Amino acid sequence: MDLSTFLAFLAAAALISLVPGPDMMFVAAHGMAKGPKAGVVAALGMSTGLAVHTVAAASGLGVLLQAAPAVLDAVRLLGAAFLLYLAWSTLRSARERVKSEADPALGAAAARPLRKTYVMAVLTNLANPKVVLFYLAFFPQFVAVDGSMPVWAQFLVLGAAFIVVGFAVDGSVGLATGTLSALLLRRPSVQRWLDRISAAIFAGLAARLVADQAR
Repeated sequence: MDLSTFLAFLAAAALISLVPGPDMMFVAAHGMAKGPKAGVVAALGMSTGLAVHTVAAASGLGVLLQAAPAVLDAVRLLGAAFLLYLAWSTLRSARERVKSEADPALGAAAARPLRKTYVMAVLTNLANPKVVLFYLAFFPQFVAVDGSMPVWAQFLVLGAAFIVVGFAVDGSVGLATGTLSALLLRRPSVQRWLDRISAAIFAGLAARLVADQAR
């Protein structure tokens, strides 16, 4: 893999990352619901999930998943169930926000720790098996089979570059949506609607996973 090929990969990765997808929507939803820190932490969690997918693709686990449709379907359904849980918990947060207007102590207790946001982002990314299959379809176009670097090592390098580019884009989205949300915090009614929009995004992502499983 020479420099020109790597630069072409970076350009392609940037274009792919800029197209709104499930990861970006998840990050935006957390930014809207919990503020800029949560948005950036959600982007970091997504990047961590991508790191796991990268290692899986480099080690050949992606080929195994590709050959086992039943496993893919099971992972998709589990991911859909998890996203529905996120939608429900976000709606519950919106209801608790109404109570917290009368009791600030309840509002502090209802705030979701950033650690939990990070773990949820990692699990959500891992629940989408299409990521590792995307790696198997996309990365080989930039891998030199007869190069001095082993194929698995090239997968790791390309995966790391893809993660850096993706985090730059998703982190910016999380920061932007979170900052906008923070500006609206002075109006609790608006923030409740942002929670509901976030819940709708999570439910929509769950429906998307189920639709993929049905195809």
